[in-house]
Amino acid sequence: MSVPARLAPLLDQFDRSCERLGNRLAGPFVDSGDGTDVAAPALTDEEYLWEPVPDCWSVRRRGAGPGPGATSLTGAGAWGRDTAPFPHPSPPPFTTLAWRLSHLGEMLALRADHTAGGHSMTRDDYRVAGDAAEALADFAASAAAWRAALLGADDAALDTVGYCTYPYGSDPEDPFLSTVWWVNQEVLHHGAEIAMLRDLHRARSGAA
Repeated sequence: MSVPARLAPLLDQFDRSCERLGNRLAGPFVDSGDGTDVAAPALTDEEYLWEPVPDCWSVRRRGAGPGPGATSLTGAGAWGRDTAPFPHPSPPPFTTLAWRLSHLGEMLALRADHTAGGHSMTRDDYRVAGDAAEALADFAASAAAWRAALLGADDAALDTVGYCTYPYGSDPEDPFLSTVWWVNQEVLHHGAEIAMLRDLHRARSGAA
């Protein structure tokens, strides 16, 4: 199936943003934006779980329980991600790189399922990674699943309200093209936050 003309630029934006984020986290280099390679050491477990300020929300072993201000750990497996029911604490808690990467992976996996899968996956089904390598692999798999769902959408699907039934957003009320645009914004802005956390961690540790 050919990619609809309206989807093509959004798909390209998604591919480029995921590639840059993946390279920024896994290395060994990331494009600075002008074609220059900048060294990017692979994400370590210590950095993945680094809490730069007190009372961060993060991912935690279930036996440890939720962090400050959180009421539960969402996700499947031995690890969970700090969360609380709406309304969330105000001001919002600072979230770690692990929290943000897990949030992105979960969002992509669930939206893929609710677009081209069983339309049944919940946050409690998404396995939360406890280490950097697993988290990077999970993000790549989730991004690939969402991309595959996009490739299955024809031009009519882009205008279909509720084509994606993701239950934690406005997807059931939005045309699919709006959902695709929104997912790109999530990857872009959380990807930028993750890159900044890497910069702060490097500056703190005095690493090259």
